Amino acid sequence: MKLEETKMNKIKLYKLLAIYFLMLIQGVCFASSNIFELNATNIEGDQVSLKQYQGKVLLVVNTASRCGFTPQYKSLEKVFKKYKEKEFVVLAFPSNDFRQEFSSNEEIKDFCEAYQLSFPIFAEGKVKGFGKQDVFKYLTEDSNGKSKGEIRWNFEKFLVNREGKLFKRFRSSLDPNQAHITQAIESIL
Repeated sequence: MKLEETKMNKIKLYKLLAIYFLMLIQGVCFASSNIFELNATNIEGDQVSLKQYQGKVLLVVNTASRCGFTPQYKSLEKVFKKYKEKEFVVLAFPSNDFRQEFSSNEEIKDFCEAYQLSFPIFAEGKVKGFGKQDVFKYLTEDSNGKSKGEIRWNFEKFLVNREGKLFKRFRSSLDPNQAHITQAIESIL
C-alpha cells in the first residue's frame, strides 16, 4: 500500500513539474520582442496598440501629478515639440506606485491639460512590482522575467529606438532637456 502511495505522489510531482515547465516556456515564447507589440490603455480608457508608434523613437516616462519632479512635464513637452518632426514621441504613463498621483484618470487628465501637454498620456497603472503594466514589464525585465532593475521613483525615462528596443534609461533627477538625454535622443533619430 505504501509503495503504491509513493508511486502516486511521484506521478503527481512529475505532473506538477511538467505543468510548471510548460508555463515557464509559454511565458518565454510569448515575451514581446519589441515595445510595438504591446497594448496599453490611454487616459480616455481605450485600449490602444503601441504599433501606431512603430518606426518612431520613444521616450517612455512614468509620471505623477504631485511629485517634486512634476515640473519635468514642461521639459517633456519642450523635448517632444523639438523632435516630433523627426518621428519622436513622449509617452506618459501616470502611476500612483509612490503615492503621488491623483485617484482618477479624469483628475490626471485635467491636471495634464493645465500643463498644455500635447504628447500621449495613458491611464494610471502600476509601473513596478507585481501587476505592473506590460510596457514596464518589457522595459524592466528580460525575456525570462528577470528584473533589470525596478523603477525607483516617478519620472524615470526610457529611451526606445525605432526598432522598439530599449536604448537607454535615465533616472528621475535627470531633466529631459539636459544634454545627457537630448544627445542620446539625437543619436538615434
